[in-house]
Amino acid sequence: MSSKPLDYENLNENVKKCQYAVRGELYLRASQLQKEGKKIIFTNVGNPHALGQKPLTFPRQVIALCQAPFLLDDPNVGQLFPGDAIAKAKHYLSLNSGGLGAYSDSRGIPGVRKEIADFIERRDGYPSDPELIFLTDGASKGIMQILHTVIRGPNDGVLVPVPQYPLYSATISLYGGSLVPYYLEETADWGLDINDLRQSIEQARQNGITVRAMVIINPGNPTGQCLSEQNLRQIIQFCYEENLVLLGDEVYQQNIYQDEHPFISARKVLFDMGPPVSKELQLVSFHTVSKGYWGECGQRGGYFEMTNIPPKSVEEIYKVASISLSPNVPAQIFLGLLANPPKPGDISYEQFARESKGILESLRRRAHIMTDGFNSCKNVVCNFTEGAMYSFPQIQLPPRAIDAAKKLEKAPDVFYCLKLLEATGISTVPGSGFGQKEGVFHLRTTILPAEEEMPSIMTSFKKFNDEFMARYE
Repeated sequence: MSSKPLDYENLNENVKKCQYAVRGELYLRASQLQKEGKKIIFTNVGNPHALGQKPLTFPRQVIALCQAPFLLDDPNVGQLFPGDAIAKAKHYLSLNSGGLGAYSDSRGIPGVRKEIADFIERRDGYPSDPELIFLTDGASKGIMQILHTVIRGPNDGVLVPVPQYPLYSATISLYGGSLVPYYLEETADWGLDINDLRQSIEQARQNGITVRAMVIINPGNPTGQCLSEQNLRQIIQFCYEENLVLLGDEVYQQNIYQDEHPFISARKVLFDMGPPVSKELQLVSFHTVSKGYWGECGQRGGYFEMTNIPPKSVEEIYKVASISLSPNVPAQIFLGLLANPPKPGDISYEQFARESKGILESLRRRAHIMTDGFNSCKNVVCNFTEGAMYSFPQIQLPPRAIDAAKKLEKAPDVFYCLKLLEATGISTVPGSGFGQKEGVFHLRTTILPAEEEMPSIMTSFKKFNDEFMARYE
């Protein structure tokens, strides 16, 4: 028989090039071990609820009423739900004809986009236009949509920080573009050197690549650093001079575990800089309900906001969004609640504030436990997790371990992470899945395991690591 369109050899080559280490070899092996009865701690992906984080009460109350609007007609509804949750549910149901079971506008419900615009204005001190906000099925879908719009062919490049979240490398491969790496400096707390940026773009041009966009991940994934205002100004000025669109992945903006480097949005710094930069630099910013103290990964709610994008380009982006008809409506309501949560004086405010504070304070403590734990291990060095929800320790592997990995045709950090998984059940992601300098090895783990379990996890890791080093040194 002749070969068929979906036989492997006939597939789109760009699909074959995609690699996504977060759910790659390590994750598949961990899943297999779990099926065999081994206890696995999945720290490979930022998935808070899967590791025991409890959902915030108020958003779930509102969404429950929106999903089952007949409850609002029950005379006892006030005994089960607080009055402000009931009022919010009625508000959101009034915004979309047909409720949660009906399509919305392809950009998202106008009333929700207005709430997000108000949230952005409160955060940055500058007005936001709801017509330039698109709601998406998670921030990832929005990032993919904008990259698809930017990349025209194999000679179009996108500057991406390395280490990077593999969404970017996979998507750029899928759309047939070229990833142009710029390296973060580990010894400077994963800081960014503007001179390295200039070298990266010059090298790309020498290779025939037209660099069209630059990605920043702030706070960083997998590195956990928070960009300073000075760094953001340098980046914005660089993108302005090089005529690049800046893509601001800011999904971890609520995940901050220190006070020295607060989150500052790229948008705020851009407008603070004033004309001509503030009037001309093209910026697309992304946020989500998956991270922060919400952790609603399964709801798939995200948005992007466009700044200085021409109206005709916005129309084209809207056209592409319309192919999917509508982002999922329940997630849009979560976004509205993220942007417009209970306020002081509301019935649910104290509980909401208590739950939110408890989650963030626990994450801050876990960031310290994990960083200190890694730094107590032989041949392991780890910068403090300033933000986001990951640690990215460097594992200084002995030559014998590297040789053993080569014999098995494994990358050295993959070899280490597989051994760790087999010995402890801790499922991580090797640093090679994010990109790293030649001859340097890392792993990425979330700081999301339950706080009470964290000391025993780090003890287990230390025991494994010390035995591994003793064996191969």
